[in-house]
Amino acid sequence: MKAYLELVRNVLENGVRKSNRTGTDTLSSFSEHYKVDLKEGFPLLTTKKVFFRSVILELLWYLRGEDHIRWLRDEKDCHIWDAWADEDGYVGPIYPVLWRRFPHLENDKGRGYAANGTDSGPWEPKEFDQLQRAIELLKSNPESRRIVVSAWHPGLLNEMALPPCHIMYIFNVSDGRLNCHLTQRSGDIALGIPFNLACYSALTMAVANEVSLEPGVFSHTIVDAHIYVNHIDGLKEQIKREPRPLPTLEIDSKPIDELTLEDFKLSNYDPHPGIKFEVAV
Repeated sequence: MKAYLELVRNVLENGVRKSNRTGTDTLSSFSEHYKVDLKEGFPLLTTKKVFFRSVILELLWYLRGEDHIRWLRDEKDCHIWDAWADEDGYVGPIYPVLWRRFPHLENDKGRGYAANGTDSGPWEPKEFDQLQRAIELLKSNPESRRIVVSAWHPGLLNEMALPPCHIMYIFNVSDGRLNCHLTQRSGDIALGIPFNLACYSALTMAVANEVSLEPGVFSHTIVDAHIYVNHIDGLKEQIKREPRPLPTLEIDSKPIDELTLEDFKLSNYDPHPGIKFEVAV
């Protein structure tokens, strides 16, 4: 994962110190980008151990469309979202809701919110499954440049425990391969980015299975790419380590809504030891 290590080096060397809402300053760099080819292996970092089980459980939680973490926390004993949930486990309309149940308005003529015309009937709240629509487009019109899933809803920000950091991903098909580009407004390089990289790569592979394409390239743009100052020493240690061969990931060929943790089979993962990084909330 040399692309990730280059990202770390660049922000360590060129980042500008900034304050933020967490109270822990960052070294911040504007508009960083990298990409990885999924045919070279599954991009789970080898310069430190990344908890693969948590990565996949988070992805499966996104696919459930829920506004709480009870399945993740209580059924799967995965606590990566505990810090942002209320005492009942609610996190509001973030990734799962916006991917699978995006709120919008529709009138009795089937027109969406932006429709114009005084003859429209009453507007009613509806929900739209963006990811399923993306899969349908990949099957029916794979050359489309409009296969977009957005996790940004300005009208709901006040109801969210944490406004989405990874705000939009776009599928693109080229030469029989499914590519994915993720745009992220804010990225914690030590903790968040390794998870995002692995999660969206696994999503791309799972969707590729469903639409009968080969996995292609995962591309990632981070608008505010930052390193918390209390993560600097750990990342300096990490970039000294020699990357090891990437593991392989096999995903059972099922519709995404039928996937379980057991359908994701990771092989030959041999990382360096983990590095402790504190979460900035």
